[in-house]
Amino acid sequence: MIVLHARPSPGFREAVDAIFGPGVVVHVDEAAALDGVAGDITVLLHVLTPVTAEFIAAAPKLKLIQKLGVGVNTIALDAARDHGVAVCNMPGTNSQAVAEMALSLMMAVLRRTCFFDARTRAGEGWSADPSELDSVGEIAGRTVGLVGFGHSAQRLAPVLEALGARVVYTARSEKPVAYDYIPLDRLIAQSDIVSLHMPLTEETRGSIDPFAMKKGALLVNCARGELVDEARLVDALASGHLLGAGLDVFAQEPLPQDHPLLGLSNAVLAPHIAWLTPETLVRSLTVAEENCRRLAAGEALLHQVV
Repeated sequence: MIVLHARPSPGFREAVDAIFGPGVVVHVDEAAALDGVAGDITVLLHVLTPVTAEFIAAAPKLKLIQKLGVGVNTIALDAARDHGVAVCNMPGTNSQAVAEMALSLMMAVLRRTCFFDARTRAGEGWSADPSELDSVGEIAGRTVGLVGFGHSAQRLAPVLEALGARVVYTARSEKPVAYDYIPLDRLIAQSDIVSLHMPLTEETRGSIDPFAMKKGALLVNCARGELVDEARLVDALASGHLLGAGLDVFAQEPLPQDHPLLGLSNAVLAPHIAWLTPETLVRSLTVAEENCRRLAAGEALLHQVV
């Protein structure tokens, strides 16, 4: 049994049926456990709901956990290894969507799109205090620091450069590219915009301190919320230390309704959808279907992590 644990849009479900055929069971309640079907699952198509060690132990037929995306921090990797369950991801399939979302968040914060949209809809767009325009700006002339230089950052960098930004980056190792490589602490301190493109690991968790960033800088995070000290991010935004933030990910998801980020007008927020486009889904499901075929044929799997 192949199970997709997600709440798919109609288009997502059509893509599943078109690529896999009608044999995939869609478990639409992302908050619910898979206990009722665990014993029959052979392949789990995983999006965001954590795959726990307890679930893996309760799924004796499980052979493959296929992440529809890149990050595998929501999967109990040690438990999968112990139970002989393969774990695969799909680097590169969502890079275009993530790069475009990061760029859109930069622009939305710099041009205060949400603030002026709300005022215009309320009939107050032309009556805003003129000083509100003092906090808008352009990408051109700014230094943009990319933290991590994988597929999405590599797509984003030339676009930023074409818009007139100076692009710098940091990564585990220097790359053969035309952009300046600098250590993380210097990148954070010197960049006008910091955009996160790295995985969440024990080493990277909480590694971004907003108060270590340049005053008046902007943070964009389409990677993982726990990379950032979120309490200090709230303080940095509320105090004006940071100009703003564009956030697609959070330490707790869904974001609680009383979270202080929701009350900050200099934060542009999205519900972890940077990767989620119809184009990404088709690319992802195509890789997943191929891995299911390879699993059945006893062939080497694509992008195997465990």
